[in-house]
Amino acid sequence: MFSPLPYNDYGESMRRRLGGRIQKLAIEASLGCPNRSGERGYGGCTFCRNDAFSPSYCRTTTSITEQIDAAIAFHHARRRKADIYLAYFQSGSNTYADIETLQQLYEEALSHPAINGLIVGTRPDCIDSQKLQLLEDISHRHYLAVEYGIESVYDHTLRHVNRGHDYASAVEAIKATRERDIDVGGHLIIGLPHEGRAEVIESIEHINNLHLNFLKLHQLQIYKATPMADEWQRSPEDFLFHKEWSAEEYCSLVIDILRRLTPTTAIERFVSSAPRHLLLFSPLSGIRPDVIRRLVAETMTARGYKQGDLL
Repeated sequence: MFSPLPYNDYGESMRRRLGGRIQKLAIEASLGCPNRSGERGYGGCTFCRNDAFSPSYCRTTTSITEQIDAAIAFHHARRRKADIYLAYFQSGSNTYADIETLQQLYEEALSHPAINGLIVGTRPDCIDSQKLQLLEDISHRHYLAVEYGIESVYDHTLRHVNRGHDYASAVEAIKATRERDIDVGGHLIIGLPHEGRAEVIESIEHINNLHLNFLKLHQLQIYKATPMADEWQRSPEDFLFHKEWSAEEYCSLVIDILRRLTPTTAIERFVSSAPRHLLLFSPLSGIRPDVIRRLVAETMTARGYKQGDLL
């Protein structure tokens, strides 16, 4: 890889901040989602299939401690070296519970001798001042970050995919989290229905206004047995990714995004991956994430581009 990279790389940024190479260990807390329970809605987001996001070592029948042990063994077997382990409450909405339950879960993870901090993934509508106070208290003792599923900055898209909250909810939640001096990240899905290249690029101006510490980009993938699978089969032309893209095509879009993204926001991910047996369609089928990452870096470096150079 290039050093320095032409973009703000999350791994390098965290290595500088925490003093070593990090590894996130995914945890399944089984806290559910208000968009499935009926509190916000039923059925969940049309694109969502929860089992597509959980690594094989996550088991709802095992304790947090057992999952951490299994995760460490999983990464050791793949010779992934790390100096710092962060427990990553990934699947579901990991602030969707009462304070006592959340504190018990978080503290169990932090009590593991290998764990150095937490990353809590959740929805913007699953946070309040009491939960933020709990997270702030933990952040004074350990590294802690909150990841919010933003998914889109357009309310018409959020309604279309049955998200259950508007973009203003994301703005408010992220602002309240940042005011507690807690690291905050966001997820953005590229290619949701009726969002073309122009809409995707325009959305980065809104993302910049959030002052995120880090951002994950996900290309839209169509999972089997979801409402979006039915929509994609009926009207594939409504999707940016209505056909397979080459690595070069996708990297061109990512580079256009990066050149408009504020340099203080670190990029954690350019693409998402999922078990093939769950996928109906993936626009980058068979292309590994590391290939995309390398091609983005090589192309930007060759052309003299930098993250944020078009701001």
